[in-house]
Amino acid sequence: MSASVLLLTALAIFAMLVMGLTRADAESSSARPAPVASENAVAEPVVQNAALVEPEIAEPVDIAEKLPLSDRFVVKRILQIDEPFVHGYYKWDDEGVPDGELVVTVDLKAESISVFRAGYEIGAAVITFGDSRKPTPTGVFPITQKNKDHVSNIYGSPMPYMMRLTNDGVAIHASDVKWGWGTRGCIGVPLEFARLLFEQAKLGDRVIVTNGKMMGLGDAIL
Repeated sequence: MSASVLLLTALAIFAMLVMGLTRADAESSSARPAPVASENAVAEPVVQNAALVEPEIAEPVDIAEKLPLSDRFVVKRILQIDEPFVHGYYKWDDEGVPDGELVVTVDLKAESISVFRAGYEIGAAVITFGDSRKPTPTGVFPITQKNKDHVSNIYGSPMPYMMRLTNDGVAIHASDVKWGWGTRGCIGVPLEFARLLFEQAKLGDRVIVTNGKMMGLGDAIL
């Protein structure tokens, strides 16, 4: 075989090898999986029409409804009391306080009652409460009955502005609040304080009775 024939044969074989390698590379490239985006990659925002896209703004009432109870029912204000906090004294100031759920707290150890509306303390007074024969129970009680001119079915004594807490006669009502006096389980408050509370309290509003629980700003009421 002549040298020219051998050269042409070698060139043909080389061309076939080159074409084969190129095809194999193309096939392997098409079979490769698409690149996976990194977890830290930031996608480009898609805006259909910037002029028509407006942010959603929730109304305050919607925001309040979505808040957990621990955020909605916290102490947001405590009344400033400069006078001696003695039996028969009360303070009431709801000016500028927003509407909201009413919650009443009673601390037997401190002999005091506080009224909160929307988390703001609007009223406070010194109380009388149950004696050893019938102590005032602790717990959370809804107001189940209101009667401005109630007279006790058991003792026959007047209980003005009565707000019932239990079925066995325990209630908040106006009373002659004096040091050393007790009740048969009821929570006695000054007459004018009872009237103010009676006007704002609704059936179902909760009264929390404790024996030594103190609260400060930001503390949960419930």
